[in-house]
Amino acid sequence: MVILAGSTGLRRGELIALRWRDIDFESRQANVTHSVWHNVEGDTKTEASRKPVPIHPLAIEELKQWKLATLYHSDDDYLFPSIVKNGSQPIQPDMILRRHIRPALGRIDVKKKIGWHSFRHGLATMLRQKGVDIKTAQELLRHANSRITQGIYQQSVSEEERLAQGLAFRGLLEGGSTQHPSAPLKTA
Repeated sequence: MVILAGSTGLRRGELIALRWRDIDFESRQANVTHSVWHNVEGDTKTEASRKPVPIHPLAIEELKQWKLATLYHSDDDYLFPSIVKNGSQPIQPDMILRRHIRPALGRIDVKKKIGWHSFRHGLATMLRQKGVDIKTAQELLRHANSRITQGIYQQSVSEEERLAQGLAFRGLLEGGSTQHPSAPLKTA
């Protein structure tokens, strides 16, 4: 579940609403058609949310293994069913955070409180740091428009800010001009 959350940008309600019929193993994608909120299944948040989501080959392999291991593996079953509810409802995502994710983070001394939206922000940050263009990031995160994506991107530029600050300090200390790698080349 965490691998899918961190690599696909799926929202919590979309992630837990996935059924086996929504996973296209051959095309390596999830077809997001619905969402679950407080155990009520409904439509996705936006039209952009209903677009297929690519799934990395490693995550596809994990899903194949999970499908073989789970008691709930028919097309209509949830990928992440509640055992307590005999698979009739998806697992409670906050329970996963409380019982598994936050304790694991505590064991590696991460103090920041992590929520499901942290995975979307983390993905946006990684995409930004890797130089992925804004339109591709928007589509992967399934934002309705690029302003939403850009707002997240603008919050996640700490490494780029450090690089720019370092260039400015070098320029001040050395008295010369140092060019940022993403700046247009100066032509004579």
